[in-house]
Parts: sequence; structure tokens; C-alpha cells
Amino acid sequence: MKSELRKDYILDKYVIIAPRRGSRPETHDINYESSPGHLTVEPKDCGLCFPHLDLKKKLFIWGGRKNWRMITLPNKYPAVTLDNPKAYGWQEVVVETQNHNLQLEELPQNHITKLLEVYAIRTKSIMANSKIEYILIFKNNGGKAGATIQHSHSQIFATGFVPQHYMDKSQRVQAYKLKTGHCIYCDVIAKERRGPRLVYEDKKVVAFTPYASVYNYELWLMPKRHVDNITDLTLAERQSLARMMKQSINKIVHNLQLAYNYYFHQIVHDTDEHLYIKITPRGSTWAGVEIASGIIINPVPPEKAAIFYRR
Repeated sequence: MKSELRKDYILDKYVIIAPRRGSRPETHDINYESSPGHLTVEPKDCGLCFPHLDLKKKLFIWGGRKNWRMITLPNKYPAVTLDNPKAYGWQEVVVETQNHNLQLEELPQNHITKLLEVYAIRTKSIMANSKIEYILIFKNNGGKAGATIQHSHSQIFATGFVPQHYMDKSQRVQAYKLKTGHCIYCDVIAKERRGPRLVYEDKKVVAFTPYASVYNYELWLMPKRHVDNITDLTLAERQSLARMMKQSINKIVHNLQLAYNYYFHQIVHDTDEHLYIKITPRGSTWAGVEIASGIIINPVPPEKAAIFYRR
């Protein structure tokens, strides 16, 4: 396969898919600090283990105070706060399990389903603040993905403004709908379900590697139903998403041995978005071309990445 310039589904962002620059997944030179069995911080020194957690500040808890299974707490080191008009917003941490030695992909599927429900509960609570315009839910796993604590956790970040990148995307999505009468993401789903980048689908959810993948082995998970945000998902949709998250993240960690991020976002006052979860393994190295031109070179064709996930 020769190199190919590809454009993002919506934005004027370009990726060069350059398979000749790539290598097989098992030849990646990585340093994945949080691999199961390679823990470097003992529970007694972990900021997300007892007794370092202040349960009095809990925002949500699943289970009892001693035997809790998941808990959310205010971020101790926030970049945005509710008392700072110059950087207004809110940050919290979702501690996904009390067990210091378990990572997300090792948790039962019903536990991950509950995690998605907790995201919805906390999103609904944050949305009650009329000053909040944008909510981002994300997970950093492994040092290369930006994680500073290896205990399994994710974060919620909310601001009083919408990042320009997402404002532009929202406007283009609405322009597409005015022109065609369709949601662009619904149209993308219809196309990718029939193509070589399809990874998984059931009655509720579809997963595929996007046409202009920015990251090696990038994966999108989307409900088939036109769902605006995480609070609108049904239990069946959360279960399907949890199943695919567990399967794909397990492959990223144990087969590719890569750190990863996942994230999804919401523009609060845009009630006609289409929710999707983006999973981005961190095997890419951006150098001069990417930094200088903004054009990404991806050596792993998404068609090849889809085959990897389908195995």
C-alpha cells in the first residue's frame, strides 16, 4: 500500500497514512509503566489508596465506606476552579476501583458498565451549573499517555468556555445537517459498517478505526442511536460500550503493550451532538513534520488496525 493523504470526516485536518514507515505491533519500543504485574508504586504510597483518600469529600460512592468499589472526588490539583473567574471550571477524579493492583481492562464488564453510569451521574450533576459550557471525560493510562498515578482512575474536566476546536466542529456538524438533513456521524456509521475499518457491532453499538486516524490503532466507539451525551445512554447501550472497551483496551495493553487515552466530550448547550468514545493508543511519535506543519504521518493504516482488533 502506497502513502495516502486523508482528510478528517469533518474538519480540515489531514493525515498521511504511510504504511512503509510502519512496523509490526510487536516491534514497538515502548515503556508501559502500568502493565499488570509491573507496578512501581506500593499501595501505602499511592495517593488514590487508603488512607490518602478523604472520603468526607466524596462526590459519589459505589458501595460502603470501607468496601467501596468506585468513588469520585474533587481533583486536589485543579487547573480550573469554581472560585476563579479567570479560569472557571471544575475537575474531579473517578477512582475506578479500590484494588490498587487492577487496571480497567481487568475489571469485570459489569464494573465498566457501572463506570459509564457514574460518568453519567456526575455529568448530570455538573450540567446543573449554568456557567459550565463544556465537559470532557478522559482517562490517561501509562506514562506516555500522561498518567502520573498508576492506580486505575479517570477524570472529569469542565469549563466555562468551549474550546475553539470543538466549537468549529459543532458548527460544521450543524451546517452538514442543515444541508443534508442528516447527522454526519450517523452517516459515518452507515458507511463504516459496510467497510474494511469495521471492528465490532451489535444491536446497540458500532466500533471502527476512523478513515483519517491520527493515532496508531485509533478506535471509535459509537452508539448507533443518535444520542447527544452520556446521560442519555440506556443500560443496554452502556453494556455494549463496556464490552467493547474491555476487549479493545485489553488488546492495546497486552498485545500492543501501549499506554492509551480515551475520551469523550460534550458541549452543554449543543443538544444535538452524537456521542462517541475515542480510544487512542500512544504508540505514535510526533516529530518535525507533525509539529511544524500540523500534518500527521500515521504508519498504521486504519484498515490494518481494524484487522488487529477483529482477531
